[in-house]
Amino acid sequence: MSTVATERAAPQESERAPAVVLTGITKRFPGVVANRDVALTVRQGEVHALCGENGAGKSTLMKILYGMQQPDEGTIEVEGQEIRFRSPTDAIKAGIGMVHQHFMLADNLTVLENVVLGAEKLHGIGGKARRTLVELGRTTGMRVDPDALVERLGVADRQRVEILKVLYRGARIIILDEPTAVLVPQEVDELFDTVRGMRDQGFTFLFISHKLDEVRTIADSVTVIRRGTTVGTADPKAISSRQLAEMMVGSELPSPETRESTVTDRPVLSVEELTLLAEDGSGRPVLDAVDLVVRSGEVLGIAGVEGNGQTELVEAIMGMRASSAGRIVLTSADGTRTDLTKLGTLARREAGIGYVPEDRTRHGLLLSEPLWLNRVLGYQTRPPVSKGQWLDIEGARADTKRIVEEFDVRTPSIDVPAAALSGGNQQKLVVGRELSGDPVLLIASHPTRGVDVGAQALIWDQIRNARASGLAVLLISADLDELIGLSDTIKVMLRGRLVSDADPATVTPEELGSAMTGAGDDPDTAPPAEPAEPKPSTVDSAGQAAETTAPARAEDEAEGGDQA
Repeated sequence: MSTVATERAAPQESERAPAVVLTGITKRFPGVVANRDVALTVRQGEVHALCGENGAGKSTLMKILYGMQQPDEGTIEVEGQEIRFRSPTDAIKAGIGMVHQHFMLADNLTVLENVVLGAEKLHGIGGKARRTLVELGRTTGMRVDPDALVERLGVADRQRVEILKVLYRGARIIILDEPTAVLVPQEVDELFDTVRGMRDQGFTFLFISHKLDEVRTIADSVTVIRRGTTVGTADPKAISSRQLAEMMVGSELPSPETRESTVTDRPVLSVEELTLLAEDGSGRPVLDAVDLVVRSGEVLGIAGVEGNGQTELVEAIMGMRASSAGRIVLTSADGTRTDLTKLGTLARREAGIGYVPEDRTRHGLLLSEPLWLNRVLGYQTRPPVSKGQWLDIEGARADTKRIVEEFDVRTPSIDVPAAALSGGNQQKLVVGRELSGDPVLLIASHPTRGVDVGAQALIWDQIRNARASGLAVLLISADLDELIGLSDTIKVMLRGRLVSDADPATVTPEELGSAMTGAGDDPDTAPPAEPAEPKPSTVDSAGQAAETTAPARAEDEAEGGDQA
């Protein structure tokens, strides 16, 4: 393994004892070697980042360290002692905890109940457990209300609960898997402050991320994995994001910048007064009279903190949830208008909607089925995967091979199950399929969440190209740089309403993040707690929400890690 020369402030890395040493780790799966002779040293009291393409082997390596999988070859040392983990329980006993990208909390339980669940033998379930949790919050700066219901917590607070869960079980070595994927910039800063404070107390962090600028901000060391093996360790303060990207994928760091306008005046998607009530019977609107228009050649971005109605907006447009009120109209290239409001999901797709779902494993793929059969999903009534009422297997296989080639889906065969692909390659397969049916509208929900810079660049290029050819794109993303770089217009969603507009040419991620949390609203434009008519506003270059006298413009738009 090569090492990029580094100069570090005291204490020097060599003066710190190793917390974790992985030597010669090799893991094989049928048809693929996920890890090959991996070497990694993580020292006590440091933040050590792990970067690499999807499919490079990062997640497999961390699953081995956390006891979820066992290596075929190699050794693991924790604080100088060689250990063989047979389960996560063994790893937890050794002081290792893992905070997964997708939170694993029970919404209907309190913070304390979630933390204690499964660890009742440690401190019971009463006063001692409560005191232990409160003390952990105090010493780490992650203060939480033990009695708060998790379902009422924001994303950042949920993440704190996940970290407190592993600390409660005695973790001193903490694996953070894509921890900033769903956080706004202000929340990222708070997380990093917490990590730095805990590092100074002697905690050790393994930080998995594709966001290279963040890696350079928080990490003391960064190790890059490519094609299953370690290729280098560097001081992130002494290396640029471009150099890190070259280590990962052998190419420049991509940029999502799209500034040349291709927007036409032809509406493709028109949403009028779309309202959706909560499923809990409370009558609370999760979408409140949403109006938007997406035009041909336009990327309309929706910014919002997770849980403010973006998911429900996509599900209502796709027909996955029946709206309580409002109208959804799709206009084809020849001017034919189709009222989608009462149509099912398949009929909406047949009308010309491509859909990249937020959760590809639940709504985009059949993981146990081969790639060519996944090409059929959502297109079973259309060529080239069908002939009349019959499935065209040869046509489906041929088109899958085309997608694999054009979208650089790395797979030994189109006959392997989708589960065998890394998260990034799964995502490229989904994007390739959804752009292959000549859609007039693409709904892209977090299209590059959890994918590496190479896959990210390819997906950005495909969206740019489709936009230039007249495709209307509704883009929902938690990556604010992606939203700003790809969108022609950005709208901010807060508590189920579109509350402000932002100009991608001038707005910064910090200003956009402020508007997403409501901090940038002035009292006249901030949405009240109870339903009322919101005033349309725009986010100016200072991040403030200013009233506009013009009618509200109707515009709006709709992950994983590696496995092997």
